[in-house]
Formats: sequence, C-alpha cells, structure tokens
Amino acid sequence: MFVSFFPRPKPFFISAAVWSLAAILFWFFGGAALGAYVGLPPAAPGAEPVIGISVFWSPPFLWFYIYFAVCVALFYAFWRWYAPHPWQNWSILVTSVILFFIYFSVQVSVAVNAWYGPFFDYVQGLMSGSGTSTNAEFYKGIASFAWLALIGMNVQVVNAFIVSHWIFRWRTAMNNYFMANWDRLRHIEGASQRIQEDTMRFSQIMEDLGSSFVQSVMTLIAFLPVMIQLQVHITELPIIGRIEQPLVIAAIAWCLFGTISVMVAGMRLPGLQFRKQRVEAAYRKELVYGEDHADRAQPETTAELFDNVRSNYFRLYFHYIYFNIVRYTYLQADNIFSFLILGPSLVAHKITFGTLNQVSNAFGRVTGAFQFLVSSWSTIVELQSVHKRLRAFEATLKGEALPEIDRHYLEREAAGVPPKEQPAT
Repeated sequence: MFVSFFPRPKPFFISAAVWSLAAILFWFFGGAALGAYVGLPPAAPGAEPVIGISVFWSPPFLWFYIYFAVCVALFYAFWRWYAPHPWQNWSILVTSVILFFIYFSVQVSVAVNAWYGPFFDYVQGLMSGSGTSTNAEFYKGIASFAWLALIGMNVQVVNAFIVSHWIFRWRTAMNNYFMANWDRLRHIEGASQRIQEDTMRFSQIMEDLGSSFVQSVMTLIAFLPVMIQLQVHITELPIIGRIEQPLVIAAIAWCLFGTISVMVAGMRLPGLQFRKQRVEAAYRKELVYGEDHADRAQPETTAELFDNVRSNYFRLYFHYIYFNIVRYTYLQADNIFSFLILGPSLVAHKITFGTLNQVSNAFGRVTGAFQFLVSSWSTIVELQSVHKRLRAFEATLKGEALPEIDRHYLEREAAGVPPKEQPAT
C-alpha cells in the first residue's frame, strides 16, 4: 500500500515527521528572523497586524514561502539521492504543494479572524450611534473580507484539483504493484475487487484523513497564539471561576470529553465494517460463479449468503444509532460551548462585539482541530476495513501468514464449500 508510492515507507515517514518538526521549531526559534538578512524582516513587536489580503505579500509571509521551498528542496534532494523511487515527484513534491495550500488556507482563516475585530467593533459603533462613517468606508471593509474569501476559495479549488490527481497517482502505483504480482495474489478472496476498488478507497481515505490531520495541526499552530492573546479579555469561566489560560484549558477539556465519548461509542464499528465487505464479497463472488457454472448460485446458497449481508447491515444500523446520538449531540453542543464560557465576560461588559467574534472564531478553530478524531471517526472505521482487506496482499507478498479470516475462507474454498460466513456477534 505504501511501498508502491513512497520510498522506503517506514524511514521515509519517520524522517518526514522529524524534518517537519525540526523545521517548525527552527522557524519559531530564530528562522523567522533570518529573513531580515534578505530584506524580509518579521513584524516588529507590538506592531498593528496587517488587515486584509495584503498580509500575504508582506515581508514575513514572503520569507516563509522561501523558507518552506528550501526545506522541501533539501528533503527531496536527500531522498532522491538515498532511495530513488519512480513516484517520488508525486509522493514528495506534489505532497508538499498540497501541504502548502493547506497551510495557506489556514492562514486565510487567521486573516479573516484578524479582520473580525476592527470591523465588528466598527459595526458596533455604527449600531450604537457612537461612531460615524460613510458608505464608502463601510463597503471598503466588506471588500477587504471579500478578497480574503475569494483567494481562500480559489486556493481550495486548485488544491482539490491537485489532490484528485495525487490520489489517482497513488492508486495507479498500488494497481501496478499488485498487478505485477497477480499470480501470487489471485487466489485471495475478492482479489479483483481489492485491486479495483479497495486501492481507490484506500488512497482517497488516506488523503482525506491526512489532509484533515495536517490541517488540524496547522490550525493549532496558527490559532493557539491568537487565542492566548485574546484570552486577556476573559477573566473567569462559568462554575470554575478564575484560572490560568482559561480558553486553552476549556478547549482541551471539552475536546478530550468529546473524543473519548465518540471513541467509546464507536469501538464496535471497525469489525462490523470489515465484516460488511466480507459478506458482500462472498455473496457477489457466488453470483459470479453462477454465471459460468450451473451448480453454483443455487437459491439455498444465495439465500444464506444474502441473509449474512442483511444480518450484518442490521447490526451496523443498530450500532450507528447510539454512535450518531453521541457524536451529533456533542457537535450540536459544540456550537454554543464558546458562548457558555464567554457568558461571565459578556455580562460584565468586558468584551466588545469585535472581540466576541474573534474569540468565538478562534475558539471554534482550535476545538475543531482538537476534535480530529470526533469528526473523522467514521472515516477511520472505513479505513480500518479497507486496510484489513489489502493487508492480505501484503502478507502474501512478504511470505507471512494470511489473517485468520482469509485463511478460513481459503480452507473452505479448497474443500469446495461455498463461502457461507456467519455474521459477526
């Protein structure tokens, strides 16, 4: 699954994680200041933030673009020398482009959050009658947001186009790798479906989860400092009272509660999802045999196989009931949680309308990043199912024993017994 697309996957991913962490730490502990040597200094301490689209060609951002490109080039050059791979342009360079676009989208969100403060304070002044303005000034403020929204939307569209090609390249690499070993894999149950469908699903799910995870990490890196700056306006939390770092502690505690709740509620789902693929494949394969052999796909056999399909689906439906109740109840409560913790400060008139919007948006971004498992659990369950099916291929190619459920199927096939699997308990 990975060796077909990435050079020496285990050391590759370890080195990618270590190199990324080192690059991030170096940036925050001195790398950002190095831009001053090429005329691109960081923002001066205490300087007013740049509001609007021009922030993306300000000196600190231009220096970061150069810094990111250099880090990617060094990493790519090392792996091109250490372990050349036919797909490394896509697995390294194009992946880096995707990561950059994710970073850029997060920075658009940060820029929008910075726009919230002065604009909504301006709106509050107009609504209360304490401020004056002209139509031109009002629409200029709106246009500032429109430019941010426009550039953010188009970056996401371009990134989606690149990602689509990236996914298909990974699927192509897996397809070519498995088909080159078809003679060793063809005896595995549903081998054709695993190559044709599961490789596509695996690459797509991995990209979805990978992008979501990276975006969550980048959001935390970008918005945690913003939230720490904004929490000077928040003096206490409901019930708890005054504590240090109130917004950060509230966000972490709330997200831990949601993550643990969803994981406990969904712990039965991976096995049932995998079983669903098994019983569907067994039923489909018997029907395919029936097209060429009159003694196969007999009513008694197909009825039992379809009964397995139905039983497994009904179990899935049941377990998804309480899983979705827990998940969606938490997500609905999450929509108002920030207002609950801001209640005492609002009542005490300690925050303005602009600050309220900034804090609510930043808090929502941070909790959304912490809630990666909550929002992705269903996708993770599906990935586990697909991974188990493709794992049989890798076990065969490595000379390892097949998973128990695949060995059970092959034993039944060798004995000439139709695959009438029992549903999961």
